[in-house]
Amino acid sequence: MAREAEEVSASLVREYLSRKGLRKTIACLDEELPRTNFSINNRSDLRRVLHLEILYKRNKSEEQPLKSMLEMMVKERMRKCGDAKTRDLEDRLTFSAEQESLIPDSPSANDTTCVRRHRDVADVHRINLSGSESGFTAQLKASPAKEPRSPKTSSSVLLSETERSACPSSSQGGVSPSVRVGLGVDRSQDGQGTRSRRLRRDILSGPVTASTQETSRGRCARKPPGSYSLLAKSECDSDGVTRLSQSVSVDVGHTESARTVPSEREDDTFLSSSQNTVIDGLGGLHRVASPRRTSACCPRVGGLQGALMVLDDVDDEDLRSLSTLPIRNTQPQLGVSKRPMDQQTATALKMLIFGSPTSCFSAEWKQQSFTFSGTPGLRYGIVQKKGGPCGVLAAVQAAVLQKLLFEGGSRGSEAEQLQVSDAVRTRCLTDALTEILWRAGDGKKATVAINSGRRLFTPMGHYRSEGILELITCVEVESFTELRQQLDDHITQFESGPFGCILLFLSAVLSRTIEGTRGDMDTPTSSLIGAHGYCTQELVSLLLVGQAVSNVFDDEMKLDSSNGNFTLLRGVSERSNVGLLSLFEHYNICKVGSHLKTPRFPIWVVCSESHFTTLFSLCEDLTSSRWKPRPFDLFYYDGLANQLEPIRLTVYLDSAVLATDSRDMNSDLIPPLELCIRTRWPDAVVSWNETEPIL
Repeated sequence: MAREAEEVSASLVREYLSRKGLRKTIACLDEELPRTNFSINNRSDLRRVLHLEILYKRNKSEEQPLKSMLEMMVKERMRKCGDAKTRDLEDRLTFSAEQESLIPDSPSANDTTCVRRHRDVADVHRINLSGSESGFTAQLKASPAKEPRSPKTSSSVLLSETERSACPSSSQGGVSPSVRVGLGVDRSQDGQGTRSRRLRRDILSGPVTASTQETSRGRCARKPPGSYSLLAKSECDSDGVTRLSQSVSVDVGHTESARTVPSEREDDTFLSSSQNTVIDGLGGLHRVASPRRTSACCPRVGGLQGALMVLDDVDDEDLRSLSTLPIRNTQPQLGVSKRPMDQQTATALKMLIFGSPTSCFSAEWKQQSFTFSGTPGLRYGIVQKKGGPCGVLAAVQAAVLQKLLFEGGSRGSEAEQLQVSDAVRTRCLTDALTEILWRAGDGKKATVAINSGRRLFTPMGHYRSEGILELITCVEVESFTELRQQLDDHITQFESGPFGCILLFLSAVLSRTIEGTRGDMDTPTSSLIGAHGYCTQELVSLLLVGQAVSNVFDDEMKLDSSNGNFTLLRGVSERSNVGLLSLFEHYNICKVGSHLKTPRFPIWVVCSESHFTTLFSLCEDLTSSRWKPRPFDLFYYDGLANQLEPIRLTVYLDSAVLATDSRDMNSDLIPPLELCIRTRWPDAVVSWNETEPIL
């Protein structure tokens, strides 16, 4: 419902701008708040959704009709509010004139004034209390007024303590302490029965005993500041003018006469609670600041003129300050900020990723996310659907294995470590992505790219839309904990979303910043995705070591030129958590340094035949100084190979084994994976353990 209201509101604003001829403003609005499939572009449909048919016809028949629907709605709203305030102003003026007629001209007229006010209280309404089997029902019957009054007068007649003490009859005349009446009478031209039904509707339901009254009175005395008050509900007549429904509360007990007046205690109690009541035409529960008390009892009111209430509308500003409805804390979290993707940033990203703003992600990238395998024994593995994003998947797979095997993951036998539950592997994926992005941000900040589900800008100029960058919201965090929380909240977008792989790709680049990523490369014009949609070494390095370096050797290398200048080539600056083995090193095309060959954990991303896969061991000491040469096992996983079972390789470093297998080592049919392994362990012999070698 909130989404529909937002779209209808945006369509209403667009209709207004269109009627006013503000074309440039509409273009700006479409750029910042793009149209969606739910947007209404037809005036007739918009009129039907807002139920403005009658208002539209009425506006059309006027001498100077308005052009836009927004203006029609505003005019109608102003008309209704003006009628309501005019009616209320007339009521208050009539009420003030009537009260002035009750003020005595001299102190000697106190007795006469007291009698007149007794008569006024008794004559406003006659209260008939009758009992029935289902309970007590309070029926109010209006009696003829003794003095001429306006038919539109709304009053609340209360008798103060001072005037009762000045008139003996008010304190001794059989006043019942169990009757408490607060009258707000609408003396409209409606019939007698209509007024009675309206009044009875607000009478407290059920019998109220004297003990209940005493309990309520005690509660009133202990009522803390900032108490709650009920606001009268609004009623609308056929003309749409708001009128306040009248509320009458009656405590039924020792009632002796229908013409009784509230006692001193009862009157003070009612005044005390009434002073905390705000009545408006909207209704609801509002908190009103109570006056400071000077005693344990309810305060006594010194005079009628100072205690009279005026029923008045409350402005919107007052409602905002008095409303006690629960308000959600919308204060942004510390260290977290969100900003929508804009075309300038999207263009810079495309230039860095593809080298051109007109290039787009291929279908292989759009369909890829970090979905785990359901094959028994391979549930730790991420499935690759098609070729292309294998470099990103292999780097994330290595980080997931790091969390799963060596950092609080599963323990036990070989089968137990690799057979994981859905919850454990999702948690490991969240931890892995957190570490990758935090490392890309130099351990100071990170940015998470989130799919907002709606277009945040409308592409213009020399830019080709692909339906992905336009949907991105960038969430920037400044702490590792907040980054972990953001990824945990949106992990489904990465694990099973339509383009979870692209989200991580963009998050890593934005965490490193576009300028920082380009500064890591040897050639600033290089791109992160190469020919045929394959990952470049810069992209794999960004995910493995947090820097988009173009080389895999250790530290930096300076190449002197003939004119005395030199070219700086950047490599891996420190030992990484997971390593890299490359077939290109076997062909002497590159040199992989020890920072990647000997990582902190025995996990490697393998680059072979333009494809990235993962190689790992369950023995943590394999890459530590405690390792002693002996045969060991390596597990190989390829998310694109549709594996049905784990591939376990045994690596032998014994010289006797090397001698017996020397013939095979000189063969031209050595699998490329073995050649990659031998770049780390020269002259090693690999046994495939009855598994068909991958050639």
